[in-house]
Amino acid sequence: MVESKFQVGGMVAYPGQGVAEISDISKKSLGGQIITFYELRMLETDIKIMVPVHKAEAVGLRSLIMKDEVNVLMDILKTRDVIFDKQTWNRRYRGFVEKIKTGSLYDVAEVYRDLSLLKYKKTLSFGEKRMLETAKALIVRELGVVKELSEEKVEEELEALFEDAAAETTE
Repeated sequence: MVESKFQVGGMVAYPGQGVAEISDISKKSLGGQIITFYELRMLETDIKIMVPVHKAEAVGLRSLIMKDEVNVLMDILKTRDVIFDKQTWNRRYRGFVEKIKTGSLYDVAEVYRDLSLLKYKKTLSFGEKRMLETAKALIVRELGVVKELSEEKVEEELEALFEDAAAETTE
């Protein structure tokens, strides 16, 4: 029997999708085996996702960051000594996709930071613009829940972090 790490009513992060509430933990019979599932309700879309408890870690299901981890996340976003090598946009894009797939909010923050800074140096490709929006949405949703703030307020805080980068390009 696999031990259930999360509880009904708890909030979790699902890689690439965002914050979900565990609406139920249920057992289903599949192929003669009884499998326990987390039933997730995605906060943004209300989509329901079922994740086998024994596969939860493998798919990247994780607890939300703790309030004391928010400062670590903000430090990542505030870092400015990022080096953009001369790789093509599609190679850079693949690297960003891999980071988002990890499910780590710290990796997502690096993608958001790098693309936010890069957009002041060059025009982002369509894919990079979408990736920037995806990373931003993932951060905004999780920070909103963790900090108990509206998504609008979190978005304002994030955008304020990059005002210095915008100012540098207009000087």
